[in-house]
Amino acid sequence: MKKFFLAMMAALIGANAFAQFRVEVSGAGLTQFPIAVTPFKGNDGMTQRMANIVLADLERSGQFRSVDAGGIPMDENVRPEWPVWRKQGADALVTGSISRVGEDRYEVRFRLWDAVRNQDLGGLSQVAPASELRHLAHRVSDWVYEKLTGEKGVFSTRIAYVTKSASLFNLWVADSDGEGAQSALSSAEPIISPAWAPNGNQLAYVSFESRKPVVYVHEIDTGKRRLVSNFKGSNSAPAWSPDGKTLALTLSREGGSQLFLLDANASGQDPKRLATSTSIDTEPVFTSDGQTIYFVSDRGGSPQIYKIPVSGGNAQLVTGSGNYNISPSVSPDGRWLAYISRVAGAYKLYLQDLSSGQAQALTDTVADESPSFAPNGRMIIYATQQQGRETLMSITLDGRVKARLAGRIGDLREPAWGPLVSP
Repeated sequence: MKKFFLAMMAALIGANAFAQFRVEVSGAGLTQFPIAVTPFKGNDGMTQRMANIVLADLERSGQFRSVDAGGIPMDENVRPEWPVWRKQGADALVTGSISRVGEDRYEVRFRLWDAVRNQDLGGLSQVAPASELRHLAHRVSDWVYEKLTGEKGVFSTRIAYVTKSASLFNLWVADSDGEGAQSALSSAEPIISPAWAPNGNQLAYVSFESRKPVVYVHEIDTGKRRLVSNFKGSNSAPAWSPDGKTLALTLSREGGSQLFLLDANASGQDPKRLATSTSIDTEPVFTSDGQTIYFVSDRGGSPQIYKIPVSGGNAQLVTGSGNYNISPSVSPDGRWLAYISRVAGAYKLYLQDLSSGQAQALTDTVADESPSFAPNGRMIIYATQQQGRETLMSITLDGRVKARLAGRIGDLREPAWGPLVSP
């Protein structure tokens, strides 16, 4: 099993070299908001094309459809000619500009227009160094998304993932579209199971550099890390509680693989065993209220997903169909469970409605793994194989809109979507 269920290290196939970002839209009857994003005035000659980034973000969400803006820059002060944009089929329009305001500092201004009601919906002005213009474009996308949908955008959040290239493993932190990846850690030994802390500045992960799996917590801003779990046997599958105070782990210190809770901020403390079982229990994840943990167990004879109160008690079966279901991820609103199901030898991404128990496959690929919800619960990131190469994908909850994310050289695996954090 991928991520410690049937084997400590799963066989991951394929190599990926700088996957090019692209949005793949499939299916009929999509309800999408038609929007045009004009080139930002003053953006010519710069490597970061603000309009392209904003438009790609909005399309990737599945909520928006691109309308041709004609390639002519328009700044935020030019009032649109409404009949022209309505004829183009745009219900909304984003215009803006970039101007240099100091050494390596730029001011980005933008405005959102309602082309149906002929209204100015507002805008923002922000200053950033050239190195942060891509991130600033994602924040523009967040603002537009929230203004038009009423929900938080997640484009300025970050993802983490692991690559293996030759004999080197890397833990990367990147923009939500996979661009701008920065290495948090390199190692000659495997790195697996990255998990974001709620503060967005720490990652727990499993390292094999001690010749066995142990758990570290890594501070992204400083690069400092600390060993948090090096008990006898295997230490694996870390998951943060919503308040950041507790880590759920899979430990074999007492024989087998069992679930434990550990104080995330204290060292030398004994972990608390969550349940007593003779089966393999692993891959814990907290619900957003911190009261329940979903996990994988073979206590019924085959790997299935269960849930148990954080206070302990009886485990309850969650997945009702199929005989091999692993890698749970619970949506922030608690409505959905994403997981990987083995069907006729193929590993597919599934989504289950937790209130009704109904589940459906979101993908038609055969080697999916490691689903992780966006912090607004509207998309899922996962790893899969395309054309013999392992890559990262995002997908909407209806499975209709997919995006292949950019990534570093090597096998891309173990993606984790970071939390919403204040700018």
